[in-house]
Amino acid sequence: MKTTLRPVRDGFTSPFGVLVATLGSAVGLGNIWKFPSLTGTNGGASFLLVYLAATMLVGLPVMIAETMLGRTARADAVTTFEKLAPRGQGWWKIAGWMGFAGSLLILAFYSEVAGWVYAYIFKSLAGEIATTDPAVARAAFGGMVSSPVQALFWQWVVMAVTGSIIMLGVARGIEAVTRRLMPLLFGLLLVLCVRSLTLPGAMQGLVFLFRPDFSKITPVVALTALGLAFFKLSLGMGVMLTYGSYFRDTQNIPATATRVMMADLAVSLLAGIAIFPAVFSFGFEPAAGPSLVFMIVPAVFAAMPGGRVFMTIFFVLTAVASVGAMLSLLEMPVALLSERYGLGRSKAAAWAIAAVLLMGAPAALSQSLTAHLTLFGLNPFDLFDFLSSNVLLPLGGIMICLFVGWVFGLPQLELRLSNEGRLANAGLVRVVFLLVRYVAPLLIAIVLLNGLNLF
Repeated sequence: MKTTLRPVRDGFTSPFGVLVATLGSAVGLGNIWKFPSLTGTNGGASFLLVYLAATMLVGLPVMIAETMLGRTARADAVTTFEKLAPRGQGWWKIAGWMGFAGSLLILAFYSEVAGWVYAYIFKSLAGEIATTDPAVARAAFGGMVSSPVQALFWQWVVMAVTGSIIMLGVARGIEAVTRRLMPLLFGLLLVLCVRSLTLPGAMQGLVFLFRPDFSKITPVVALTALGLAFFKLSLGMGVMLTYGSYFRDTQNIPATATRVMMADLAVSLLAGIAIFPAVFSFGFEPAAGPSLVFMIVPAVFAAMPGGRVFMTIFFVLTAVASVGAMLSLLEMPVALLSERYGLGRSKAAAWAIAAVLLMGAPAALSQSLTAHLTLFGLNPFDLFDFLSSNVLLPLGGIMICLFVGWVFGLPQLELRLSNEGRLANAGLVRVVFLLVRYVAPLLIAIVLLNGLNLF
C-alpha cells in the first residue's frame, strides 16, 4: 500500500533565527515613530518607567503565553484554538478570526505609513526635505499624503517588497531577511546616536529621556504606556501565535521572549538617544507628537553638518524597522489561508495582498479622495486604526489570557514552557500564569475601555 507523507511544515531553523524574526515582528515603526513621540508628549523618563512596568506586567507574559499556544498546536491562529480548546468550546477560535481581521486592518493603514518612510528615503537623497523650517517640512509632508498617485504608489511598493519576501517562506524568506536587517538596524541606530551625542546641548536630551520627573506620572500617562506596551510587541492579533508555531521544540520560550523584549526596548531607547539630543540641540519641541518623524526630524538633521546623509540613514533604518513588522502582520493571514484552506503559499500571499490593497486604498487616500468618507467622525485611515488598536487587539489579548489562564491551565503551561521537563523554570512559569490569569486581562480590559472612551 502506498503511504502518503505529510509535507514538513516550514519553520525557523536556529535559535538566532527565532530571535531575530520575533524581534523583527516586535520592532517596527512604533519604535522609531510612536515610542519617541509618546515619550516626548508624556514627560520623557517618567513615561519610560511606567512603560517598563507595563511591559513586565502585560507585554512579556502575554507574549510568552501566545507564543506557547502557537508552538503547542503547530497551526494557524484559528486552528490552534480548535485544537487546544476542550470539546464543545470551539467558539474560542473567534480569537483567531479577530486576529485575522485585525492584521488586515493594521496592514491597510500601516502599509501607507511605511510608504511615507520609503518615499522619504528618496526625498532625503534628493534634498527635497533638507530644510530647517518645520513649516516647510510640514508642507512637503502634506503635499505627499494629499497626492492620490503618491499615496497609492508607495503603498504598492511596500506591499510588493513585503509580499515577495513572504512568498519565499518562513526560513528562506522571513528568517533570512530578518537575519540581515536586524543587525543593520542596530548599526544604523548606533551611527545616528554617536552623531546626535556629539552635538552641543545634547545632554539636555539625555536628561529628558533618562531623568524622571515623578510629578508627570498621571493616569493618562499610565494608560498610554500600558497601551503601548501591549501593542508594540505585536500581541493580541495572532502574530506571535503564528510565529510561535514555527519555533523549534527546544526553544526556551520565556528566555527568547525576554530577549526580544529587552532588544525591542533597546531599539526604542536608541531611537530616543538619536532623536532627543538633536531635538534639544537645535531648539525644537520634544512634545511634537506624531509629526516628530516626518516634520521635525528632517528640520533637525538639516540643521547639522552632513545633515542630508544622516537624514537618509534615519529613514533607511526606519524603513528597515517597518519590514520586520510588515512581514509578521502579513504572515498571519497567509498562514491561515495557506494551511486552513489548502492554498499554496504564493496563492495565499496573493489573496492576502489583494485584500490589503483593496482595504488599504481608502486608507491611503484619506487625505485626498476619501477624506469625506467618515464613520463616527473618522476617515478610513483613522477608522482602521481605531477598530484594530482599540477593539480587536484588546479583545483578542483578553481572550488569549482567559484561554491560557482558565482553560489551558497551569499543569499544561508548566509542561509546555519547561519543554516537557527539560527546563527548570517552574517558579517563573507560575509567575507568568498568575499574571496571565489575573493581572494582564484586567489591565488590557482597562486599555479596551479607555480606547472606547468608556473609562
